[in-house]
Amino acid sequence: MLALYPELKPYNRHQLRVSEIHELYLDEAGNPDGIPILFIHGGPGSACNYTSRRFYDPEQYRIITFDQRGCGRSTPHAELRENDTKSLVEDVESIRKFLGIEKWVLFGGSWGSTLALIYAQEYPDRVLAMVLRGIFLCRRSDLDWLYVEGASRVFPDHWKEFAEFIPENERDNLVSAYHKRLTANDELARMAAARSWVGWETNCSTLRPSGDAKNSIDKKHNALAMSRIESHFFINNGFIEENQILNNLSKIKNIPARIIHGRYDMVCPLDNAVTLHDHWPASELYIIRDAGHSASEPGIIDALIRSTTDLAKELRDEPL
Repeated sequence: MLALYPELKPYNRHQLRVSEIHELYLDEAGNPDGIPILFIHGGPGSACNYTSRRFYDPEQYRIITFDQRGCGRSTPHAELRENDTKSLVEDVESIRKFLGIEKWVLFGGSWGSTLALIYAQEYPDRVLAMVLRGIFLCRRSDLDWLYVEGASRVFPDHWKEFAEFIPENERDNLVSAYHKRLTANDELARMAAARSWVGWETNCSTLRPSGDAKNSIDKKHNALAMSRIESHFFINNGFIEENQILNNLSKIKNIPARIIHGRYDMVCPLDNAVTLHDHWPASELYIIRDAGHSASEPGIIDALIRSTTDLAKELRDEPL
């Protein structure tokens, strides 16, 4: 089974202003003359880290990672103004232009797969290929699975903690109730809500309990951005139309894609990936039998690295 490439330091770091409010952090690593590949992180509201650069052969790829609006090292931290899906899509395009890239590979997981798909549908001529993990189509049913009923029946103990954080008279809409607390002026209330929100998602993310994932809950900086931005997006249905991704698949029907999804993914159930693959002739689907949602699970890591390795061979002689 393939393991992550060794840790890799960026050879370039940038701060890119994309609006009067927002400035994005991005970096480049690997081979400056290699195949450009963009890592699109999840959440929304998560961030990149050193692992984000370890899924690709650094001799073959020019690896680009960035933190989306309001999270990681982008500023201002946890900002919700001017933070929506259309803005994030245009940010990706701004990064491409800033770096002088003609076409690139998109590599995204969870919300990162959502954003990658929407970007590709908006700018299909700029995408060489896609490697997508833990598909999230951001339909109403997908949001309800995690925040109304679905995962709650698999993890009733963790769901109880998540739901009981909110007073009983507000539990008919937990996303809205959490969003109210995450945007309140009371800092202690915000942080308590952030820990509870991120704790629920983290407990659903892996097939087996993960100490590393659990420890991420205690990173206050990351937890606050992720919980605020996720709840902001999800009370607005991801700022996209219902079934938008599937309805626009014809725009990317010829873009090759490898879809990797854990069979026991309890954050984004497998039907997301199967449905996407069924509607996308140029895609290949790899169902990982011993994995959940997290990119840190061995079977997922193996499949992602095999995908980027095979893709590099296929694209080596393609004009960039």
